[in-house]
Amino acid sequence: MTDLPDTDYTQRFIFDDSDTRGELVALERSYAEVLAKHPYPEPVAQLLGELMAAAALLVGTLKFDGLLILQARSEGPVPLLMIECSSEREIRGLARYHAEQIAPDATLADMMPDGVLALTVDPTHGKRYQGIVDLDGTSLAECFTNYFVMSQQTNTRFWLYADGRRARGLLLQQLPADRLRDPEERDASWQHITALASTLSADELLSLDNETVLHRLYHEEQVRLFDGQSLRFQCSCSRERSANALVSLGLEDAQQLVIEHGGAIEIDCQFCNERYLFDAADIAQLFAGAGVDTPSDTRH
Repeated sequence: MTDLPDTDYTQRFIFDDSDTRGELVALERSYAEVLAKHPYPEPVAQLLGELMAAAALLVGTLKFDGLLILQARSEGPVPLLMIECSSEREIRGLARYHAEQIAPDATLADMMPDGVLALTVDPTHGKRYQGIVDLDGTSLAECFTNYFVMSQQTNTRFWLYADGRRARGLLLQQLPADRLRDPEERDASWQHITALASTLSADELLSLDNETVLHRLYHEEQVRLFDGQSLRFQCSCSRERSANALVSLGLEDAQQLVIEHGGAIEIDCQFCNERYLFDAADIAQLFAGAGVDTPSDTRH
């Protein structure tokens, strides 16, 4: 096994005597990058970290090239949590919230009452897929577990924790029958492995390395731990994408926007706070087909 990659990575493991696989995720640098963009209240920062951990784990279960998008929406104090994670393992996220309505000890139900969770797979080639489930669990981990139950997919369990500094997650998933073909044996094995995982506390998962976690849970099982795969924060915004959005408006509407905004259109990325400015000269150049490579002095 090679050295683990830095601070942000997922790491898979498998049980030799059971049809079960697992994956662990640790996020520090990318989590810090996301939190640095907005002054999130602590309960929101924790939820955002848990959703980042879930996205990182889910990308590992999907065989596709493209983008995984997780959105939790509600009419409560937190209207939106959103994470995007690409098949290249680049991740970004944001939350919208009403800080004055969020108590220091607010729970998921307090912040997102009657919410829904949407999982969208947007492949580079092929059809876009979306699944939606109610946020009816006491935690995001329980909601994701319920998502797999509702969609009648493979038995899957999640454990997700974040403390504003580190986000951690554990996923267990039942594999097709191979080592255990008797249905009762398969069920008993699955129940045993998930019951042991449920004894893991948030403090343990947040503070211990993967080998220690697995030894603490499964020292009587045969478990193989594979090499880690790194993740990193990366925002997909760009001046070119912002310019394309303006082109879609049409020349007259874009020119009118410049006038209405006092001589320059400012496009802000909600994920990373990058700002892109376009003045009248930029708009003229854009619609003349000259692109955005040589913008005016207002470029940011």
